[in-house]
Amino acid sequence: MVLRRRRATIFRMMKSKTMSYAGVRALSMALAIFVGVAHGSSEAASKASSPWVSSNFSQVRLIAARSTVGDAAELRLGLHFRLEPGWKIYWRSPGDAGLPPRPDFSASGNVARVDVRWPAAQRFIQDADIETIGYVDEAVLPLTVVPARPGEPVSMRVALEYQACEKICVPLSAVLALDLPAGVAEPTPFAQLIERFESRVPGSAERAAVTVLSSGVVGTPPAQRIEVALRSPVPFVAPTLFAEPEGRFRIPSGTFQLSDGGREVVLSVPVQSRKAVDLTGNSVVLTVVDGERAFEFTMIAAAVEPTMEFGGGTPSSLIWMLGIALLGGLILNLMPCVLPVLSLKLLGAIGHGGGERGKVALSFLAAAAGIVASFLVLALAAVTAKAAGGTVGWGIQFQQPLFLVFLVLVLSLFAYNLFGLYEVGLPSWLGTAGARAGDRGGLTGHFVTGAFATLMATPCSAPFLGTAVGFALSRGPGEIFAIFAALGLGMALPYFAIAAFPGLAIRLPRPGPWMGRIRLVLGLALLGTAIWLLSVLATVTSVSIAGVIAVLLALAAAVIWLIKRRPAMQGVGIAGLLVLGTATFAAPLVGDTSPDLDAGSMTAMSDDVAWRAFDLTAIDAAIAEGNIVFVDVTADWCVTCKVNKRLVLDDEAIMRRLQAPDVVCMRADWTRPDNEIAKFLASYGRYGIPFNVVYGPGARGGLVLPELLDQESILSALDRAG
Repeated sequence: MVLRRRRATIFRMMKSKTMSYAGVRALSMALAIFVGVAHGSSEAASKASSPWVSSNFSQVRLIAARSTVGDAAELRLGLHFRLEPGWKIYWRSPGDAGLPPRPDFSASGNVARVDVRWPAAQRFIQDADIETIGYVDEAVLPLTVVPARPGEPVSMRVALEYQACEKICVPLSAVLALDLPAGVAEPTPFAQLIERFESRVPGSAERAAVTVLSSGVVGTPPAQRIEVALRSPVPFVAPTLFAEPEGRFRIPSGTFQLSDGGREVVLSVPVQSRKAVDLTGNSVVLTVVDGERAFEFTMIAAAVEPTMEFGGGTPSSLIWMLGIALLGGLILNLMPCVLPVLSLKLLGAIGHGGGERGKVALSFLAAAAGIVASFLVLALAAVTAKAAGGTVGWGIQFQQPLFLVFLVLVLSLFAYNLFGLYEVGLPSWLGTAGARAGDRGGLTGHFVTGAFATLMATPCSAPFLGTAVGFALSRGPGEIFAIFAALGLGMALPYFAIAAFPGLAIRLPRPGPWMGRIRLVLGLALLGTAIWLLSVLATVTSVSIAGVIAVLLALAAAVIWLIKRRPAMQGVGIAGLLVLGTATFAAPLVGDTSPDLDAGSMTAMSDDVAWRAFDLTAIDAAIAEGNIVFVDVTADWCVTCKVNKRLVLDDEAIMRRLQAPDVVCMRADWTRPDNEIAKFLASYGRYGIPFNVVYGPGARGGLVLPELLDQESILSALDRAG
């Protein structure tokens, strides 16, 4: 194409009337020289490369830096890839999915050894927290070929297998052939291209003028991380650390912290393993890429003291995570487990119709304070539990029978109040203050409503919530309090908004008889939530205990109704309520708490998928047999888990895929405390559920799915893992 354009230009000049004979002759000679050079270049290129092997997504060929073998002891060749926009191939360690190019040189002639060299790659963060490492657009894998008999012809024969990936991965293969004859070696047009990618192959730290100040492992499983401290006279800009340990560890992207004008840096990456294996003592290849500079070294992982401040994260990463926590808290208001409790605040907002602006603002500020204070209490509990070596997580209090009894009791009292069984006369500590949260003068009631909404939010996982909580619980006290405070502020944002603009509540219709119907609907919602919690209690303890508590709460409703009808019996009635309340809390302590298998537990495999009980040791065996493993960590108290199951996992297309003979489905039931499941979650930096992960021959480290599942993410992960 270039040759045709230049020839046309020359011919146009030759036709010009202003051009002299000498000029025509000079241009003719130039044209002859150009054609000769172009022809020679094309001929040299054809002799120094194999034909392209093309697909719809990529092209690959074998190229050589010299046209003949000469007398060199080593020859420089390259595997040359060209990729369509959006497609990529993988590095030697592909990350969470994919396979690197696998060339087989065994059919080559006069070849003693071939070394494949890997230029520095880039990290890709995709949907569902999948991180992969590879190349886009164009890449050359430099080859160092050692002839068995230097000076004699070499015939390169390469059987290549590789994957080209965009949203899906396509396995490809190619057979490449290139013959290099004997003779004086001359450079080819590909020499500079090979050299360009050769220069990107990571060398030693010394060659890059970098001093390794320290390297090692901080913490214990499952909360370990690799920390590397480096110094260089050339300032670092945005370094990335790639870690390749021996064994099946997952090393996602990490953080860095610069000091001394960028001449010193501390890099930190988390270590994840399904079995919470200790990385200490393992050999780890560490590669650092910073712009055009790349180097690598091998570390024998030893325990070291942390050198990063504030728990190992950069200020920018903490600020980013605070933003995620703020957004996650805001979205938490829309989750189904919070809505029944927010109905109390809705009733209160309706009660403000035609009210005073100052009182309206104070009531919503009190509710917001209750939310934020409750999140700070949860943060304190997490810090205390971590310091004591206990299990921490989001929503795990729903594994405790007494906590469930408390929630059922309070929700029932709220519902009885909305049904009109009582209005006044009961002690405030029995729930009057909380149930009358709509009372304009009761700031304590508004505070209690906010706090209770926080408690009810914990079995739900909103988008971004798991990321923020996992970041916090894997770090120090300062970050835990900061992230939980941001979650509380996010959830309280609607309350702050109405406090700032109280006219939104004042403009609502004035209270009237129509509110009776609303109270009935909201009371039924609260009572339905209490019944659901009783079903969870039946799984955690037993059906008989849950039944006893249901009867006691029904008796309490009858006593409250009797007190309202006959005020003279108030003293006896209150004594009876005290007895019933004590018996309600005592029931899980004195009854048989062994769970019933048919109590509705998530492990009662009632759907069409052949779910197996979670067995960490069986995952590797299943992968070795070429199977895909889909793991679903769930619990009866996890509302988001139930939503995922109803809307996504029970979808016909998903069910059909999970029923395939090459898919093994495992369900980990975390309704009751289970240290193995807790360690499994923590190995992925997760401390709450739902949690879903897919393993397979193409994803031995696991592909983590988002908290809110969708059909595309599941099917894509299953395809990648396979």
